[in-house]
Amino acid sequence: MDKDKNTEQEKYIIEDIDKVKELWSKTYNTEGKPDWSHILPYYSDDITFRDSIQTLSGKEDFTAMTERLSKRSKELKMEIKNATKEGKLIFVEWEMTISYKKRPSSIIYGASRLYLNDAGKIVYQRDYYDLWCDIFDNIPRFNKMYIKFMHRKFG
Repeated sequence: MDKDKNTEQEKYIIEDIDKVKELWSKTYNTEGKPDWSHILPYYSDDITFRDSIQTLSGKEDFTAMTERLSKRSKELKMEIKNATKEGKLIFVEWEMTISYKKRPSSIIYGASRLYLNDAGKIVYQRDYYDLWCDIFDNIPRFNKMYIKFMHRKFG
């Protein structure tokens, strides 16, 4: 039984950057809603996830977040622009197009830093993106006010 369990665990490790590209592309480029079910086994039970609006600890909270995002969005697509892996550290640059149920589509430009544990599972993920600018740019009338404000305050 232990041998079967070890074999099962070994098939869910990230060995190279091609695996990362395959997993992320499959997650977000399905028809309609995103599906994380195939990628969740690659995350450690003690995953720490952080992005511009939240910090989560544990696979249960991370899974709940992916389910909320799927429920809120009409469609979600991600295009991997660049990806690199050195040792246990992985960087992925991406463009995500998200369509909410009652809002126009928004393109969010970002990057993710992933760190693997000794077992080859993702134990830390930090997503970097400018949530406000990328979403505000897609809200009619408000986008012009926001751009003027940013130019006035920040040059």
